[in-house]
Amino acid sequence: MRTRSHGKQATPAPERKRGAAGRVRAALFSERKEEACRELSGVGPVSGMSGPFEERSGAVPCATPWGCWYQTLEEVFIEAQVPPGTRAKDIQCSLQSRHLALAVRGQELLKGKLFDCTIADEGTWTLEDRKLIRIVLMKTNRDAGNCWTSLLENEYAADPWVQDQMQRKLTLERFQRENPGFDFSGAEISGNYSKGGPDFSKLEK
Repeated sequence: MRTRSHGKQATPAPERKRGAAGRVRAALFSERKEEACRELSGVGPVSGMSGPFEERSGAVPCATPWGCWYQTLEEVFIEAQVPPGTRAKDIQCSLQSRHLALAVRGQELLKGKLFDCTIADEGTWTLEDRKLIRIVLMKTNRDAGNCWTSLLENEYAADPWVQDQMQRKLTLERFQRENPGFDFSGAEISGNYSKGGPDFSKLEK
């Protein structure tokens, strides 16, 4: 059972609708990302994180006390573990352009100023299996160089290795977008890929 909300009041949502791009991307990333989050939280094994980078399905999560967060060029995903049996009415979630607050049954889970701006009207949260809250935030700046190094300002920061892997992923995602005829899903990348990699837009053909 899933419930979905753009604000504080949730409505039943047994199926995800493809009209909502953020929720569709969340589903595409879900399986690999959940395994990675479980591994980072010490719950279970994960495969593929040390092998070739997979741009289409790979997730580079940053572990937190409550779960994990990760990002793509366009979105930031937050997954928070909550007590089994949690209901939508137990959740208070406020998603603003630069601020996030999440509480369950009156207990604050996370609250603070986001690392960068988001589109408030496109932010959503979903309660899944009555034990997992998934939040999707749409970035305002969707450039590959805009790699969030932490979820909130000065809180839930990715360590240097995870930051490097996140930037690597966004760079490959950018290359995939700019070159739709090529498959970068199994590509390795080296050299200068910080801040989204080199800019080829001004090169003459």
